Parts: sequence; structure tokens; C-alpha cells
Amino acid sequence: MRRRGNDSSKWYWFALIFVLLYIPVLTYDVLVSDRSLAARVVLALLIVAYGVGWMAAPRWLWTSGENVNTAICLALTVLGLIIVYWVGMSSAGLMVYIMSTIGVVLTPWRAIAIDGAVLLTLAGTMYLEQDLAIDGGQLGTLLSISLGMLAVGRMMRANRALSAAQEEIAAFARTEERNRLARDLHDILGHSLTTITLKTGVARRLLESSSPERALEEIREVEHLTRQALSDVRTTVSGYREVSLSAEVVGARAALRAGGIEADLPHAVDNVRPELQGVFGYVLREAVTNVLRHAAATQCSVRLGDTWLEVRDNGRGAGVGEPGTGLQGLAERLAPVGGTVLAGPLDDGGYRLRAEVA
Repeated sequence: MRRRGNDSSKWYWFALIFVLLYIPVLTYDVLVSDRSLAARVVLALLIVAYGVGWMAAPRWLWTSGENVNTAICLALTVLGLIIVYWVGMSSAGLMVYIMSTIGVVLTPWRAIAIDGAVLLTLAGTMYLEQDLAIDGGQLGTLLSISLGMLAVGRMMRANRALSAAQEEIAAFARTEERNRLARDLHDILGHSLTTITLKTGVARRLLESSSPERALEEIREVEHLTRQALSDVRTTVSGYREVSLSAEVVGARAALRAGGIEADLPHAVDNVRPELQGVFGYVLREAVTNVLRHAAATQCSVRLGDTWLEVRDNGRGAGVGEPGTGLQGLAERLAPVGGTVLAGPLDDGGYRLRAEVA
């Protein structure tokens, strides 16, 4: 709509120049002609009405529907033809402006129909009055102007469509960035806070069992995790955070140990394709977080391949797909690399999550 408003403003100045420069001259020529007083007055009023219509038209032409625009252009066309017929082809400048407007404002077929009717009407009138040989060149001028303005109108509509598409793309980009930020914060805070909760629980139990030195060690780790989580949130919001699969394996080992879960994790991630290690790091983080939150498991194993990652636990068969948006978030992360995620309970108990890239 902003672009349409700019078009309306430009066309208003076009109309103002036309009214200020052409209408007064034509009105003066009519008033000093040798016509009867009544004819001069009526013609002058028609010309002034035409000029006023031109001043008012831009207000609606760029904000109304196609039918309203057509009606406005037809009204100005008929009024202009009456004046041209009465005054003569010396007033054909009236039609130059209206045919310019028609070519820009209306869709091509409507503009062609109206402009064609105008040219045929003028040509027929000239032929009947035997003025075609004298004023026929002005028909060529009107035809050239009409074709040129049709091209301009098409270009303006294409520019408006391009502008609308760019705005839509920008809106999609903003939405995608918000989704990315929400997904990253969900992964980071979910994992970090789950680990912190487990470690503070361990520290509380150690304090209750009079083991202050071990409790102090757990509290130090909680402090370190809290600082790391704060740093991760800051870098994620800044858009610069990259996940390392090897670091996530180390973090998963520590988190599972804090949760009292026996961890069977790989010692290296070199067999995973380099371009997949980042997204698999997110998958591993989310999977381990949900094992800690929902599985009530005592064992968790992680297996890696060049294009796949699988996490299994021996818990109660609840996992990332059930508590919320975790599975959807992983699917969104894997989609850009052509990956899929499968998750569900195992027949012999426990839960499995597998991410694989074709």
C-alpha cells in the first residue's frame, strides 16, 4: 500500500501541472472565440469540470478497485471527447492526458478497449467531417502515447508486485529468525537447566548426608553450568553460536552421570560427516535432555554413523515426541540438510530417537 500511495502522489502532481498549464489556456481560447455566449459559457464550464475531475481523480485511482477506476476513467474520457468534438482537435491535448492515465491505472485489456474506442471515435468523427487528412497525425500521436503508457503501466504493476514479494519475503525471514531463536533458546536452556536441576538435587542430598566436600564440588559445577548457559544465551541471541557434536557428547556424558544414568557414548565423532556434526549436536542435546526429564531411565546409549545418530534408553517409553515441541524442533533443524527424525517407544521397553540424513 505504501507504493500505491507514492504512485498517487506522483500522479497528483501530474494532474496539477495539467490543470495549471493546459486548462486555463484552453478555457481562455474558448471564451475569446466567436461562439455564442451560451456555447462559450457551457464549454468553459465543461473544461473546468474536466480539470476539477482531474484534480480529484488521483485520490481514488490508486486506492480503489478496478471497477471504480474504470468508471472514473470512462467519465473523464466521455467528458474529454465531448470537449474535443465541440472545440475541435486543437483540444486533443485533453485526450493525451486521459489516455496516459488509462494506460497506467487500468489493466491492459481494459486500457486497450477504452483507448481503442477513443481512437476509433476520433477517427470516425474526422472522417465524417473530412478532417482526417488534416488532423490525422494527432491520432498517431495518441496511439503512440497509449502504447507507451501501457508499457509504463505494466512496469509499475510489476514493480508493485516485486515490492509486495520483497515485503513478504522479509516477513518470512523475520518469522524464521524468531523461530530459530526460540528453538535455540529451547535447546540451550532446556538442557542447561535440566542438568543444573539434577546437580543441585545431588548437592542437596550430599548436604543432607553430611558430605559437604562433595556437595561443594557439585555446587561449583552448577555455577560453571550457569555461567555457560548465560554465555550460550547471549551468543545465541547474537546469532553467532555454533554447536559442536564432540562438545555435546562430553556434555551429555556429564549430564547423564549427574542424573544417575549409565552412559554408553562414543569417544569420537570423526565418523560423522563434518557438515552434519552441528545439526547432530542439537539432536543429541535435545534427546539427552528428554531422557533426563521424562524417561526415568538407568541406561542411555548413543550410536553414530556418517549420516545418522541414534539415542536409546531403557526407561518408561516416554521421550522427545511426547512432552512438547522437541520433536518438531528437531525436524525443523534436520529439514535443511534433507534429514528426518524418528522417535518412539521400543517393543522391549525403553525409547529410541533416530536422526538420519538421506
